[in-house]
Parts: sequence; structure tokens; C-alpha cells
Amino acid sequence: MILRDDIETTLRAWDAYERARGCPPVVDFDCAPPDTAPAPVAHRLDAHERLTDLHHRAVAEGEQRFADRIGAHLAYLQALLGERQPLDAYVRATQGCGVAGWPDSHVTACRNRAIAALESLGVSWGPDTARDLDRLEGRVSEDKVADLMRAAAVDLEPAVRRITGATTDYDLTIESVDIDAYWSYWLDGAGTKVRLRLNRRHAQFTEVRLRQFALHEILGHALQTANWATVAATHDVDWIRVTAVHAQQQVLLEGLAQALPLFATPDDEAVAARVRLDHYLQLVRAELHQAINVGRSIADCVAHAHARVPFWTDDTIADALTDRGADSLLRSYLWSYAAGIDWFVALADTATPDTITTVLRTAYHQPLTPADLAELWPGGPVPGGSGP
Repeated sequence: MILRDDIETTLRAWDAYERARGCPPVVDFDCAPPDTAPAPVAHRLDAHERLTDLHHRAVAEGEQRFADRIGAHLAYLQALLGERQPLDAYVRATQGCGVAGWPDSHVTACRNRAIAALESLGVSWGPDTARDLDRLEGRVSEDKVADLMRAAAVDLEPAVRRITGATTDYDLTIESVDIDAYWSYWLDGAGTKVRLRLNRRHAQFTEVRLRQFALHEILGHALQTANWATVAATHDVDWIRVTAVHAQQQVLLEGLAQALPLFATPDDEAVAARVRLDHYLQLVRAELHQAINVGRSIADCVAHAHARVPFWTDDTIADALTDRGADSLLRSYLWSYAAGIDWFVALADTATPDTITTVLRTAYHQPLTPADLAELWPGGPVPGGSGP
């Protein structure tokens, strides 16, 4: 597919330029890495011109999915160049869903479910919830994390392969880093080779969190993208074979990875409690995401965050606001966490077994946009929320 290949070549060339500058990469995972890397673009305007030409070609050839994907890259690149679209327009262009958000009744219901799950473990809701939960789960020393996470993945892998139909093998490398970034764990790679980085600055290592993130990072992201790579190597696929966190597959990737324990290990109450808590916290982060982008004052945002989550520190809240308001990449990408987990938790809780099977097996064989997810489950919630 000439157009697909030209799009991928341009994205890799732009990615090479950004990496050389020490900026966040464009390509997160390459499902079809070329033997020879393309030369970097000359500058961001060069990338913009190439992407604009490709967008015109996609429209002229009637390839709307390619046009939409290129549109995501153009929107992000234009943000890097100084343009600031309204949040809804920006996230629709990049993540493929709106930012209407969720009514207070839904957020409160998710809060109550999280509290009930925590209380069933003996953890009460209040300023010490995070500390008490970590103590209950059993802290793990940093030098044991990589081995224990691999062991957890080996133990859980048959269940994930059974529900997703994934058959490929993957080659996993685990690294420990200390980076001033919002993330605790990050996975990237090419083909079936994947790298998991553990950020010592933020990661909390407990026995339960290791099981949770073995599912999220290794059996979620690593197995899923490696399986895509295997499909791409054996079929002339009609989708772009590189992922980017500012593009439309992230609602799928982050949503399913966060909710995967509800499908793969539903009887693990400790991990399920973490998922319920994360679901609620992502919805609160989404409220902050909306608020800081429509001009709410910092004081109002901080007060709202403290009221919603009594154990969040000012440092946590400050980072959440900065990431969602001032960073062009995270202003798009971080919305996918709330949009994704809300959709996939609803899938686990309310969809029929046949629908769940169809969604999970399709998701491990090709990238899906929010529109694709809605087509697979027409009765599901609107990705990104339907508003107050």
C-alpha cells in the first residue's frame, strides 16, 4: 500500500528529528520496522508540509481512515508550532473522541464503588488511603521488581492469551530509570521486541501493583502491540503500522490495559480494587483536564481535587494541572486514560460475553479507534463521556 507506506516513512522521519532534538518521540511502537531508518525531516515545517501533502492524497484517494490519522499528527504538530485549539477540537482530532466528560452522578457512583472495594480489603477512605493501601499490599524492594513482574506475567499470560486470542511471542527488556515525568511505567518497542521502563521517581512497588502492571504493561501493551506486529508481518494490513500517543488508538491501548484485570483475573479482589480506584481517579483527572482548559482558576481546581481525592498532595495536583494544561502532547494523550478506562470498565461490567470476546480479540489483532469501538459495541457508552 503506497499511501500507507509513505505515511509511515514520513512519521519515522519526523520521529527521528524529534528524538535528535531530545524531544518526546513521535513513534511509540513500530509494528513494521524498516531495515534502514529514513533520514530525519529538516525541521517541523518540513514535517508539516509532508503531512499536509499526504492528507490531500488520502482525501483524494477516498482513504478517510488515513486522512483522520494524518489529521491527528497535523493537529499535534501544529500545537508544537504554537497553535492552541480548544480542548474538544484538539482531542477529537488527535484521540478521536470528545471531551464532554461525565455527570457528577456517574463520577460519584464510581467513587462509591471504589470505596466499597477498598473497604472490603480493610482500607478506609480518607487522607491516608494511598499509604494504607500500599502497606496492605506489601511493598517490594526495587531490586526484585523486574524478576517479580516477569514472573507475574508468566503466571497470568495463559489467561490473557485465552481471552484475546493472541499467539505471538515477544522479547521483553526491563530497565530502571529516574525521570521527571508523570509516568511510572512506560513501554515502547519495534516488531516483537519491547522495552519496559520502570520510573523509580513515581512507581510504587507492591505485590498487588506488580500483578496489575504485569497485566497493563506486559500482557496489555507488549503482547498486544507485538501481536499487531505479527499480523502486519503476515498480512498486507490497511492500517498505519506505527503508533503514536497523540493518535486515535490510545483510547483502546490505555483503556484496555487499565481494565484488563477485570477480564483476565476477575477473582483477584486486590487488583480489582486498584482498577476501581484508578477508574475513579481518572475521572477526577478528566474533570481537572476540562477545568484548566476552560479557564477555571488554579484555586478552584485545587479545591475540587482535594474535595474529590482527600489523599492527593498539592504536588500531585500541580503536576496533573501542568501536564493537562501546558504540555501539547499530554493535553491530548492523557485524556485517553479516562476515556479508555471508563469505556472498558463498562464493557467488563455490562456487555454480553459474546461482545466482550469480539472486542478483546479484535483489539489484539489490529489498532482500533473510538469509532471502531463504538461500532463493535453500539450499546456502549460514548468514549470521552456524553456530558453532565
